[in-house]
Amino acid sequence: MTYSYKASFELSGKTAIVTGALGIIGSKVCTGLAEFGANIVAVDLNEEAANDFAGKLALNFGVQAVGIGCNVADPDDVAIMVERAVNIMGGVHILHNNAGYKPLVREQYLAPFEEYTLEQWREVMSVNIDGVFLVAKEVGKQMVEQGVGGTIIQTASIYGIMAPDHRIYEGSSYLDKPMASPAVYSASKGGVVALTKYLAAYWSKQGIRVNTITPGGVESGQNEEFKRNYSARIPLGRMAEADEMVGAVLYLASDASSYVTGQNIIVDGGLDAW
Repeated sequence: MTYSYKASFELSGKTAIVTGALGIIGSKVCTGLAEFGANIVAVDLNEEAANDFAGKLALNFGVQAVGIGCNVADPDDVAIMVERAVNIMGGVHILHNNAGYKPLVREQYLAPFEEYTLEQWREVMSVNIDGVFLVAKEVGKQMVEQGVGGTIIQTASIYGIMAPDHRIYEGSSYLDKPMASPAVYSASKGGVVALTKYLAAYWSKQGIRVNTITPGGVESGQNEEFKRNYSARIPLGRMAEADEMVGAVLYLASDASSYVTGQNIIVDGGLDAW
Protein backbone atom coordinates (compact mmCIF):
# COMPACT_ATOMS: atom_id res chain seq x y z
CA MET A 1 0.00 0.00 0.00
CA THR A 2 1.28 3.46 -0.92
CA TYR A 3 2.02 5.72 2.04
CA SER A 4 -0.37 8.66 2.29
CA TYR A 5 1.43 11.78 3.45
CA LYS A 6 -1.81 13.68 3.77
CA ALA A 7 -3.39 10.92 5.87
CA SER A 8 -0.40 10.95 8.23
CA PHE A 9 -1.67 14.28 9.61
CA GLU A 10 -5.18 12.91 10.24
CA LEU A 11 -6.20 12.81 13.91
CA SER A 12 -9.69 11.31 13.70
CA GLY A 13 -10.41 8.83 16.50
CA LYS A 14 -7.72 10.30 18.75
CA THR A 15 -8.29 12.29 21.93
CA ALA A 16 -6.17 15.31 22.80
CA ILE A 17 -5.88 16.93 26.23
CA VAL A 18 -4.84 20.58 26.00
CA THR A 19 -4.01 22.45 29.20
CA GLY A 20 -4.22 26.22 29.19
CA ALA A 21 -6.91 25.66 26.57
CA LEU A 22 -8.43 29.13 26.86
CA GLY A 23 -5.11 30.93 26.43
CA ILE A 24 -3.70 32.70 23.42
CA ILE A 25 -1.95 29.63 22.03
CA GLY A 26 -4.05 26.90 23.67
CA SER A 27 -7.32 28.04 22.10
CA LYS A 28 -5.77 28.06 18.63
CA VAL A 29 -4.22 24.62 19.16
CA CYS A 30 -7.56 23.18 20.28
CA THR A 31 -9.15 24.58 17.13
CA GLY A 32 -6.43 23.15 14.90
CA LEU A 33 -6.53 19.71 16.49
CA ALA A 34 -10.32 19.62 16.21
CA GLU A 35 -10.17 20.68 12.55
CA PHE A 36 -7.92 17.67 11.90
CA GLY A 37 -10.45 15.39 13.60
CA ALA A 38 -9.23 15.00 17.18
CA ASN A 39 -11.62 14.87 20.09
CA ILE A 40 -10.72 17.61 22.55
CA VAL A 41 -10.46 17.83 26.33
CA ALA A 42 -10.06 21.57 26.92
CA VAL A 43 -8.49 22.06 30.35
CA ASP A 44 -8.34 25.42 32.12
CA LEU A 45 -9.02 26.92 35.53
CA ASN A 46 -12.58 27.97 34.66
CA GLU A 47 -14.60 24.84 33.85
CA GLU A 48 -17.69 26.73 32.71
CA ALA A 49 -15.70 28.78 30.21
CA ALA A 50 -13.80 25.68 29.08
CA ASN A 51 -17.07 23.83 28.50
CA ASP A 52 -18.48 26.74 26.50
CA PHE A 53 -15.38 26.72 24.32
CA ALA A 54 -15.54 22.93 23.93
CA GLY A 55 -19.16 23.19 22.85
CA LYS A 56 -18.18 25.54 20.02
CA LEU A 57 -15.45 23.14 18.89
CA ALA A 58 -17.91 20.25 18.81
CA LEU A 59 -20.43 22.30 16.85
CA ASN A 60 -17.92 23.67 14.35
CA PHE A 61 -15.93 20.51 13.65
CA GLY A 62 -18.23 17.60 14.51
CA VAL A 63 -15.87 16.18 17.12
CA GLN A 64 -16.45 15.21 20.73
CA ALA A 65 -15.24 17.94 23.06
CA VAL A 66 -15.49 18.66 26.77
CA GLY A 67 -14.11 21.31 29.10
CA ILE A 68 -12.63 20.35 32.47
CA GLY A 69 -11.55 22.74 35.19
CA CYS A 70 -8.15 22.03 36.70
CA ASN A 71 -5.38 23.74 38.63
CA VAL A 72 -2.31 22.04 37.16
CA ALA A 73 -0.26 22.92 40.25
CA ASP A 74 -2.54 20.72 42.40
CA PRO A 75 -1.69 16.98 42.13
CA ASP A 76 -5.18 15.89 43.19
CA ASP A 77 -6.79 18.20 40.65
CA VAL A 78 -4.56 16.82 37.90
CA ALA A 79 -5.28 13.18 38.77
CA ILE A 80 -9.02 13.85 38.81
CA MET A 81 -8.83 15.74 35.51
CA VAL A 82 -7.11 12.86 33.72
CA GLU A 83 -9.51 10.32 35.25
CA ARG A 84 -12.51 12.37 34.11
CA ALA A 85 -11.07 12.81 30.63
CA VAL A 86 -10.49 9.07 30.24
CA ASN A 87 -13.94 8.22 31.60
CA ILE A 88 -15.56 10.57 29.08
CA MET A 89 -13.37 9.89 26.04
CA GLY A 90 -12.22 6.33 26.69
CA GLY A 91 -8.51 7.16 26.53
CA VAL A 92 -5.98 9.82 25.63
CA HIS A 93 -3.53 9.83 22.72
CA ILE A 94 -2.24 13.39 22.56
CA LEU A 95 -1.26 15.86 25.28
CA HIS A 96 -0.43 19.50 24.71
CA ASN A 97 1.08 20.38 28.09
CA ASN A 98 0.61 24.10 27.66
CA ALA A 99 -0.69 25.77 30.84
CA GLY A 100 1.43 28.67 32.08
CA TYR A 101 1.54 30.97 35.08
CA LYS A 102 -0.53 34.17 35.04
CA PRO A 103 0.74 36.72 37.58
CA LEU A 104 -1.70 37.73 40.30
CA VAL A 105 0.38 40.65 41.55
CA ARG A 106 2.28 41.95 38.53
CA GLU A 107 4.66 44.11 40.60
CA GLN A 108 5.89 41.05 42.51
CA TYR A 109 6.22 39.00 39.33
CA LEU A 110 8.27 41.71 37.62
CA ALA A 111 10.44 42.60 40.62
CA PRO A 112 14.21 43.00 40.01
CA PHE A 113 16.19 39.78 40.47
CA GLU A 114 17.97 41.18 43.54
CA GLU A 115 14.60 41.74 45.21
CA TYR A 116 12.75 38.65 43.98
CA THR A 117 11.07 36.70 46.76
CA LEU A 118 11.32 32.95 47.12
CA GLU A 119 7.54 32.87 47.59
CA GLN A 120 6.98 34.47 44.16
CA TRP A 121 9.63 32.23 42.57
CA ARG A 122 7.94 29.10 43.91
CA GLU A 123 4.50 30.33 42.84
CA VAL A 124 5.64 30.64 39.23
CA MET A 125 7.47 27.32 39.34
CA SER A 126 4.39 25.60 40.79
CA VAL A 127 2.62 26.11 37.46
CA ASN A 128 5.36 26.40 34.84
CA ILE A 129 7.40 23.37 35.87
CA ASP A 130 5.56 21.52 38.68
CA GLY A 131 2.34 21.67 36.66
CA VAL A 132 4.07 20.36 33.54
CA PHE A 133 5.55 17.52 35.62
CA LEU A 134 2.21 16.62 37.22
CA VAL A 135 0.24 16.59 33.97
CA ALA A 136 2.93 14.70 32.05
CA LYS A 137 3.13 12.13 34.86
CA GLU A 138 -0.60 11.42 34.98
CA VAL A 139 -1.17 11.44 31.22
CA GLY A 140 2.01 9.45 30.57
CA LYS A 141 0.91 6.85 33.09
CA GLN A 142 -2.41 6.55 31.28
CA MET A 143 -0.68 6.19 27.92
CA VAL A 144 1.57 3.45 29.31
CA GLU A 145 -1.50 1.59 30.62
CA GLN A 146 -3.24 1.89 27.24
CA GLY A 147 -0.23 0.26 25.59
CA VAL A 148 -0.60 1.98 22.21
CA GLY A 149 1.90 4.82 22.58
CA GLY A 150 1.04 8.48 22.34
CA THR A 151 2.51 11.90 21.83
CA ILE A 152 3.19 14.68 24.32
CA ILE A 153 3.98 18.25 23.27
CA GLN A 154 5.15 20.68 25.95
CA THR A 155 5.21 24.46 25.57
CA ALA A 156 8.45 26.19 26.50
CA SER A 157 9.55 29.69 25.42
CA ILE A 158 12.32 31.34 23.47
CA TYR A 159 13.51 32.68 26.83
CA GLY A 160 14.00 29.10 28.00
CA ILE A 161 16.86 28.71 25.51
CA MET A 162 18.26 32.25 25.35
CA ALA A 163 18.29 35.34 27.55
CA PRO A 164 15.91 38.22 26.91
CA ASP A 165 17.30 41.50 25.60
CA HIS A 166 16.12 43.71 28.44
CA ARG A 167 16.56 46.83 26.31
CA ILE A 168 13.43 46.01 24.29
CA TYR A 169 11.28 46.47 27.40
CA GLU A 170 12.11 50.16 27.79
CA GLY A 171 8.86 52.05 27.20
CA SER A 172 6.98 48.79 26.61
CA SER A 173 3.66 47.68 28.04
CA TYR A 174 1.21 44.78 27.82
CA LEU A 175 -2.47 45.69 28.06
CA ASP A 176 -1.32 49.06 29.43
CA LYS A 177 0.77 47.44 32.18
CA PRO A 178 4.58 47.37 32.51
CA MET A 179 6.45 44.54 30.77
CA ALA A 180 9.58 42.56 31.62
CA SER A 181 10.73 38.95 31.59
CA PRO A 182 11.87 37.75 35.03
CA ALA A 183 14.54 35.12 35.64
CA VAL A 184 12.01 32.66 37.03
CA TYR A 185 10.26 32.57 33.66
CA SER A 186 13.48 31.64 31.85
CA ALA A 187 14.42 29.07 34.49
CA SER A 188 11.01 27.41 34.39
CA LYS A 189 10.84 27.25 30.59
CA GLY A 190 14.40 25.95 30.35
CA GLY A 191 13.29 23.22 32.74
CA VAL A 192 10.48 22.27 30.36
CA VAL A 193 13.00 21.66 27.56
CA ALA A 194 15.17 19.50 29.82
CA LEU A 195 12.22 17.52 31.17
CA THR A 196 11.04 16.86 27.63
CA LYS A 197 14.35 15.30 26.65
CA TYR A 198 14.36 13.14 29.77
CA LEU A 199 10.81 11.89 29.19
CA ALA A 200 11.46 11.24 25.49
CA ALA A 201 14.17 8.77 26.46
CA TYR A 202 12.31 7.42 29.47
CA TRP A 203 9.09 6.52 27.60
CA SER A 204 10.64 5.58 24.26
CA LYS A 205 10.12 1.84 24.76
CA GLN A 206 6.42 2.47 25.34
CA GLY A 207 6.11 4.29 22.02
CA ILE A 208 5.36 7.61 23.70
CA ARG A 209 7.00 10.51 21.89
CA VAL A 210 7.73 13.70 23.85
CA ASN A 211 8.69 16.98 22.19
CA THR A 212 8.75 20.69 22.93
CA ILE A 213 7.42 23.64 21.00
CA THR A 214 9.25 26.89 21.75
CA PRO A 215 7.33 29.99 20.66
CA GLY A 216 8.95 33.33 20.13
CA GLY A 217 7.04 36.51 20.93
CA VAL A 218 3.36 36.27 20.00
CA GLU A 219 1.40 39.45 19.32
CA SER A 220 -1.32 39.66 21.95
CA GLY A 221 -1.77 43.14 23.38
CA GLN A 222 1.72 44.62 23.52
CA ASN A 223 2.06 48.33 22.78
CA GLU A 224 3.56 49.62 19.53
CA GLU A 225 6.88 50.47 21.18
CA PHE A 226 7.43 46.89 22.25
CA LYS A 227 6.35 45.51 18.88
CA ARG A 228 8.85 47.75 17.11
CA ASN A 229 11.66 46.91 19.53
CA TYR A 230 11.01 43.19 19.40
CA SER A 231 10.50 43.03 15.63
CA ALA A 232 13.85 44.75 15.08
CA ARG A 233 15.50 41.68 16.65
CA ILE A 234 13.71 39.20 14.34
CA PRO A 235 15.01 38.16 10.90
CA LEU A 236 11.41 37.94 9.62
CA GLY A 237 10.86 41.45 10.97
CA ARG A 238 7.72 40.94 13.04
CA MET A 239 6.12 39.22 16.00
CA ALA A 240 4.27 35.93 15.55
CA GLU A 241 0.54 35.43 15.29
CA ALA A 242 -0.86 32.75 17.61
CA ASP A 243 -2.13 30.80 14.59
CA GLU A 244 1.47 30.33 13.47
CA MET A 245 2.19 28.05 16.44
CA VAL A 246 -0.47 25.53 15.49
CA GLY A 247 1.26 23.88 12.52
CA ALA A 248 4.19 22.73 14.66
CA VAL A 249 1.83 21.22 17.25
CA LEU A 250 -0.22 19.45 14.57
CA TYR A 251 2.97 17.97 13.13
CA LEU A 252 4.16 16.72 16.53
CA ALA A 253 0.68 15.42 17.44
CA SER A 254 0.33 13.39 14.25
CA ASP A 255 1.95 10.34 12.67
CA ALA A 256 3.75 12.71 10.30
CA SER A 257 6.33 13.05 13.11
CA SER A 258 6.42 9.33 13.99
CA TYR A 259 10.25 9.32 14.12
CA VAL A 260 10.58 12.58 16.05
CA THR A 261 11.08 12.59 19.80
CA GLY A 262 13.10 14.58 22.31
CA GLN A 263 13.16 17.58 19.98
CA ASN A 264 12.53 21.27 20.48
CA ILE A 265 10.80 22.94 17.54
CA ILE A 266 11.55 26.66 17.75
CA VAL A 267 8.96 28.92 16.13
CA ASP A 268 10.53 32.33 16.59
CA GLY A 269 10.86 34.01 13.21
CA GLY A 270 14.61 33.34 13.32
CA LEU A 271 15.43 35.13 16.58
CA ASP A 272 17.75 32.39 17.87
CA ALA A 273 19.62 32.36 14.54
CA TRP A 274 21.17 35.76 15.34
